[in-house]
Amino acid sequence: MAGVPCVFIRLAGCNLRCSYCDTTYAYDGGERFSIDEVLSGIEGYRCRLVEITGGEPLLQDAVYPLLNALLKNGKDVLIETNGSINIERVKGQGSRVRVIMDVKCPESGMSEKMNWENLNVLTRNDEIKFVICNEDDYEWSKGIIEKYSLADRCPVLMSPAYDRLTAGKLSEWILKDNFNVRLNLQLHKYIWCAGMKGV
Repeated sequence: MAGVPCVFIRLAGCNLRCSYCDTTYAYDGGERFSIDEVLSGIEGYRCRLVEITGGEPLLQDAVYPLLNALLKNGKDVLIETNGSINIERVKGQGSRVRVIMDVKCPESGMSEKMNWENLNVLTRNDEIKFVICNEDDYEWSKGIIEKYSLADRCPVLMSPAYDRLTAGKLSEWILKDNFNVRLNLQLHKYIWCAGMKGV
């Protein structure tokens, strides 16, 4: 979905502490909004695609009625999760909610927190993402993709960790291996400054 206008709803709270996290401000704090207030707030963007992200959005029980409300309002809904929390309840919303699940590589410091059972619930409608910090992460990711036949399950994305690995270097490895993955960049960091919020 890269390059398509999208409204982000960022929920506070995260149970992981990835070494490259760029949203530490979402660990806690935030403001409380009702679902009606959230729906009203996003309408001004006149955008059909909405992504719920975090932090880790599945830490909040209110995310499930929010998903339903967005779907009822005709939105195309994505939810990005760190892969540590069971996603079966999200998939119970039906295939209309697309899950983008991060698989945490070793350099994140959080790879042991993965809930590998989530891979059994993903569908062709979902996406798996690996944030790559170095060549060891890349090789580890290749092993996971092959072990679980992930490229046969759903689209697989690889993202270079911003300021830790260049897109050019990651592209070089992918092309050399003729690997069936998509290169994924955090476009907002290239369009606006890397630390800017709300874009």
